[in-house]
Amino acid sequence: MSEPRSAPTVGQVVLGKRLQDLRERAGLKRDQAARVLRVASATIRRMETAEVALKIPYVRMLLEAYGITGEEVEAFTELTEEANKPGWWQRFHDILPDWFSVHVSLEGAASLIRAYEPHFVPGLLQTEDYARAVLRSGALGRARPDDIERYVALRMERQSLLTRQNGPRLWVVMDETILRRPVGTPDVMRAQADRLLEAARMPKVTLQIAEFASGHHPGTYGPFVLFRFALPELPDMVYVEYLTGAVHLDERDEVASYLEVLDHMAAQAATAQRTRKILTEFRKEI
Repeated sequence: MSEPRSAPTVGQVVLGKRLQDLRERAGLKRDQAARVLRVASATIRRMETAEVALKIPYVRMLLEAYGITGEEVEAFTELTEEANKPGWWQRFHDILPDWFSVHVSLEGAASLIRAYEPHFVPGLLQTEDYARAVLRSGALGRARPDDIERYVALRMERQSLLTRQNGPRLWVVMDETILRRPVGTPDVMRAQADRLLEAARMPKVTLQIAEFASGHHPGTYGPFVLFRFALPELPDMVYVEYLTGAVHLDERDEVASYLEVLDHMAAQAATAQRTRKILTEFRKEI
């Protein structure tokens, strides 16, 4: 049986989807593919959804069963070996939930990240002190102090993608609630406002605030993130988090609904230029 691991890489996600596509093109069901490997059909599902690492012998046997031969097999094998190399975030495997490790992997591979956040400044834009205050007061409040510092370190390391040469474009709509509900001390909020203003001036970051005065908007159900990738094998994906976990959606109709909501919210929210003015005035008020 393929070995589980805590944090799938985007490469494993891509190859899992390729294996599924090849199986379906070959006209085989999962239980038929499972008989090739003499494993349960659930193992095939876990391979295709990147819940387990891809073992080279298993990959070769499946490719042969799917009618793939010669150089294509060797190329797929090389990609599998590369994809199985650990991502940087696996250093945090002791604190990183499986459901969020997928998020970190997708985040690092995205070409565009669009998000709506009604409660807190998004993790990619938080200061250390703001992140620490959020983590202490939330569901992670039960964590040990040392673990909280590890969570903060992980959050700060994730932010490096914003200054990476080939990093993604980040486009965030934040609810005005984020400014009106204090997190930590006034000093923490002032530093966080400065960080948001700094981010708003970055060429690949767009910030918009959904003001109270603009009324109800279609995204008020909860926070979510939409990822878009340069890799043609990866469709747009939506990440929706809840108290004890998260789901990743990639069905075309579902993703299209979230994209439509984001577009409506972006049109209704304050422009990027007005958002900078709002943040500047907020900074003076603290």
